[in-house]
Amino acid sequence: MEFFSPSRAGTSAITEKRSRFLGRVLSIRDMDEARAELERIRTEHHAARHNPWCCILPDGTERVSDDGEPSGTSGPPMLELLRRERVRGALCVVTRYFGGVLLGAGGLSRAYTAAAKAALEDSSPVLFVSKTRVTVVCAYRAAPRVKSEIAACGGSLTDAEYAESVTLSALFDPQRAAEFGQRALEITAGAASVETAEGEIVPCNT
Repeated sequence: MEFFSPSRAGTSAITEKRSRFLGRVLSIRDMDEARAELERIRTEHHAARHNPWCCILPDGTERVSDDGEPSGTSGPPMLELLRRERVRGALCVVTRYFGGVLLGAGGLSRAYTAAAKAALEDSSPVLFVSKTRVTVVCAYRAAPRVKSEIAACGGSLTDAEYAESVTLSALFDPQRAAEFGQRALEITAGAASVETAEGEIVPCNT
């Protein structure tokens, strides 16, 4: 599984026929965080007529609202943008200050989408990928060779603990994890303990 997620809060501001559209894209982990951020934005812009929003959680759960705008003219187009750009773990809110000129359904959809897109770009999305974590417990004398094999199998060492034995934890592309686990057992003549945990979502440069 791969998706993009905001690396920072993104903002935008556009004007369409005197109406102001202020976009925000924020990183979120769950619906509680999304609701808290949405309430904060509504409080900040209490004088605005509408705050349409949408979000996609890291697990793919989606929520959307037009917040009083004509049905399908604001929240859904913004949600479609996030889907198209493969974005998850994000809340998108566009606040509208009405300028006195009606935009029509098409105009509203274009304006909300443009504000959302600009805010998304400003959030500098980063790619997240699914990795497999392999943890090896081995003797001190074997640790240097196990470390070398982590690199040889394209892994990234994330933790090393030195106690009575050495515990090394590394992340791998799923297709390389089994290869490394087998090599760790060969290096230690079967004396190492190897544990594998799949499905850890991390930035792709990890």
